Amino acid sequence: MPHGFPLAHCRAVITGASSGLGAEFAGQLAPHAEVLVLVARRAEALEGVKQQLSASPARILCCVADLATDAGLRTVTDFLAANGVKPNLLINNAGMGDYGSFESSAAEKTRAQIDLNITALTMLTHALLPQMERPGGVVNVSSLASTLPMPALAVYAASKAYVTSFSEALAIELAPKGITVSCVCPGPTPTNFSKTAKRSDGTDTNREGQGLLRIPPAQVVGAALEALQQGRACVFPGLGVSIASRVFRLMPRGILRWVLRRRAAKE
Repeated sequence: MPHGFPLAHCRAVITGASSGLGAEFAGQLAPHAEVLVLVARRAEALEGVKQQLSASPARILCCVADLATDAGLRTVTDFLAANGVKPNLLINNAGMGDYGSFESSAAEKTRAQIDLNITALTMLTHALLPQMERPGGVVNVSSLASTLPMPALAVYAASKAYVTSFSEALAIELAPKGITVSCVCPGPTPTNFSKTAKRSDGTDTNREGQGLLRIPPAQVVGAALEALQQGRACVFPGLGVSIASRVFRLMPRGILRWVLRRRAAKE
C-alpha cells in the first residue's frame, strides 16, 4: 500500500468550506494545520467558519471565489501567491446537484453542475499540483451515487463517477511522486446539498431507504482523512454505504436497471 499523507503542519486548501463537509474538513484539520485556506462563494459564511476556528493554532485565510468560473479558479491561485501560501493538501469538496429529470432541468444549472463538479475540481488540481510541496495530498469528495446511473439525479451521479475514476487514476500516477490521492464516496449526509439541489418548484428526489445509509458529516470527514493518512485511494464511509457500494458494483446491469426503473416509477 502507498505511503499516506501526514496531517501534521499541513497547508490545506479546502473548497466549499462555508458549510457542510467543507466546514467539517476545516474543523478536523485545524488542530493539525499550519495554514487553512477556506474557499467558497459566500464571504459571510466563510468568516463564520473562520471565527469558529479562532482558537486553533492554524493560520486561517478566507478566499471568496466562484469555482464554477475560470475567473474563480484564477482568484484562488492569485490568492495563494499573494498570501505566500504553498499548499501541500487540496480538499476538493465543492459540488452541487439537481433533483428532477434531465429533460426538464434548467440549462444553466446543468452547466453549473458540470463546471463545478468536474471542471473546477480537475483544473484546480491541475493548477496546484506543480506547486504542491511533497509529501502532498489530495482528497476528492465523490459520492455513493458514482456507482449508479441515477434517474432524477443523472448529471450529478455521472459527474461523481468521473470524480471517482479520475481520483483512482491520479492515485496511481502521483504515488511515486510523493502525493497521496484519496477519494471519499459518502451516501446521504445531512448538509445543505439537498436544499440547493431542490428546484424552485419544490421538485425533490425519492428518499426511500436513505435512512439506512445516512451518516453524519464528522464520520464522513474522519473516514476521508483516515484514508488519506493510510494511503487508501477510495473509501465508502459507514457500514451501510460500504455494503451498498459492493452490491451496486457487482449487481448485473440488467437487474440494476430494472430496480432503478421501479424506483423511478415512484417519483
